[in-house]
Parts: sequence; structure tokens; C-alpha cells
Amino acid sequence: MGETPESPTAVVSLHAIVRGRVQGVNFRDFVYARAISLGLTGYVRNVRDMRSVEVVAEGQRERLERLLEHLRQGPRGARVHSVDVQWGEASGQYTQFRVAF
Repeated sequence: MGETPESPTAVVSLHAIVRGRVQGVNFRDFVYARAISLGLTGYVRNVRDMRSVEVVAEGQRERLERLLEHLRQGPRGARVHSVDVQWGEASGQYTQFRVAF
């Protein structure tokens, strides 16, 4: 039997837009460190609206769920108001996790 996308070990993608006080508070570095420690690939970047951060990450669903918990908390100094999440199939196009500009 194959793994379903909901399986904890299935490799999937997470696309999240984090809104609130998330720019100018080291949010990208915070996400980067968590993603690297979880063995994820993808990127984090500021959105031009100056109030959001975009995260695209791929890896095991259970690890992405843990990253999502971190996104909802944020680093000290951040105030997360909302996190819009979309799950999808992993593209496999990322070889590492990076901070994009």
C-alpha cells in the first residue's frame, strides 16, 4: 500500500502566508533555523505588503506540521495574527531550505 498525503511520513508541500508583525523581527531567520533542524527544503521570504511572510516547504508531513506550529508562534517580538495554509504534492525542486529575497 502506498502512503496517502495525510500519512505522517508522506512527503508533501506546505505553502503558508504568515500575517501580523512578522517583518523586522528576525522571522525569516527563525523559520530558516527551524526548517533546517527539521530537514525540510524550500524557502522563506518577506512579502512586499510589509505585513506578511511566505513559506514554501517540502518534507515529511509530520515535520511540516511541526514547522507550522513554529510559524503560529513566531520568534520573540513577532505577533502572528493568522497563518493561511495550503497543502499539496511535493515538487522535489528544492535541494535545501533558504532565505529568499
